[in-house]
Amino acid sequence: MSTHPTRRAFLKTAVAVAAAPTIIPATALGKDGAVAPSERIVMGAMGVGGRGSADLGTALNERDVQVVAVCDVNKGNRERAKNSVNQHYKGKDSAAYIDFRELLARTDIDAVLMAPGDRWHTPMAVLAMRSGKDVYSEKPGTMTIAEGQALVATAKRYARVFQTGTQRRSEANFIIADELGRTGRLGKLHTVKAHTLPFKMMTSWLPAQPEPPKEELDWDLWLGPAPWRPFNRGYLGGCGAFLDYYDFGTGVAGWCSHTVCQCQGPIDADLTSPVDYEYPKNDTSDGFVCHYASGAKLVLSVGNFGSLGMWRGSCGVRYEGTEGWVSVADGYSVPEVSAASLLSNSKKLLQDYLERNQRPIGHMRDFLNCVRSRRLPVSPAEVAHRSMSTCHVINISMLLKRNVKWDPVKEEFVNDAEANRMRSRALRPPWRV
Repeated sequence: MSTHPTRRAFLKTAVAVAAAPTIIPATALGKDGAVAPSERIVMGAMGVGGRGSADLGTALNERDVQVVAVCDVNKGNRERAKNSVNQHYKGKDSAAYIDFRELLARTDIDAVLMAPGDRWHTPMAVLAMRSGKDVYSEKPGTMTIAEGQALVATAKRYARVFQTGTQRRSEANFIIADELGRTGRLGKLHTVKAHTLPFKMMTSWLPAQPEPPKEELDWDLWLGPAPWRPFNRGYLGGCGAFLDYYDFGTGVAGWCSHTVCQCQGPIDADLTSPVDYEYPKNDTSDGFVCHYASGAKLVLSVGNFGSLGMWRGSCGVRYEGTEGWVSVADGYSVPEVSAASLLSNSKKLLQDYLERNQRPIGHMRDFLNCVRSRRLPVSPAEVAHRSMSTCHVINISMLLKRNVKWDPVKEEFVNDAEANRMRSRALRPPWRV
């Protein structure tokens, strides 16, 4: 019998240990604590509107980062990002590209952050890793189960650091809630609940409108691997108007990529997915129940921003065990718990986590530390893929309007050819992964 660890065991160990915080040597520090150019991580930013603008701001505030290039098919986004970079560096001239392949061709760039439309996340990340770049990619990381498999294989083959933007895994309140579940303070966890938004995957099209000039918006690149559709400004609306359409969106994963990934950690399911999925007999996904092989279950709870149900803020999660429960969401000053005593040593709980795992508070900082150390970040490709697989199987169940069974080892539906055909989507050439 072999004594070598399996790949699964190695990944579980690496996820738990992760990267040690980087201490920049005094010899690398210049005047006023600035980091010497030779010690900086050179970065490019791709897809810099909306969430990408926020991520760019976070990267610019890291003193060991030098952002040298931005890219966006939308002229307004592109120019705003270029101006932000130039203002931050007090007039230094950054490059701005329409086509991200020009940015990836640069050999002076170590890492990229990317927040384009969902359809672009995996193809862009795969091409970035093939070009030798480490990747910080916004969620949802994949459009399909097949894309997730390609993402994991690429990160492994090219030995690249990949972090998906599930930033709550690096925020204090969510860490405390997770630790209450992981360390047994809630007893045996039997149920985790994830905030979601109503399921939408429309197959209709908006009517054609005249395309803008390519310099203003390159529509062909905006579509990327998605099927060709005529231009309509309605797809470009605020809060990701495109997300409601099957060709561009990821159904429940658009929101559950935040919360399902969070929920799978405390029940030791980072590297797997549920096996049984119960269609809730509604069109929203509210009350969808997933059962893990361990006996734990995941329940989705729909809440709109004005009516969040069991949470007072967005992206809420709740963990229920035999000895109590904890609930947390954006905006909570502290998690809510079934008994105040559960939070009596919350500061120590957080400190123990940070020391045990040698991780910082801050998702971008965790990524940058791992770029230096070459260890797995807190949300690497495998964790992103497995949580997204859970979401994609839920989507498929909702589209088929029936229960499904999933084999997370073989990564296929059990005796279900119809569902298995939905594990991938056709990608428009030349955007293959």
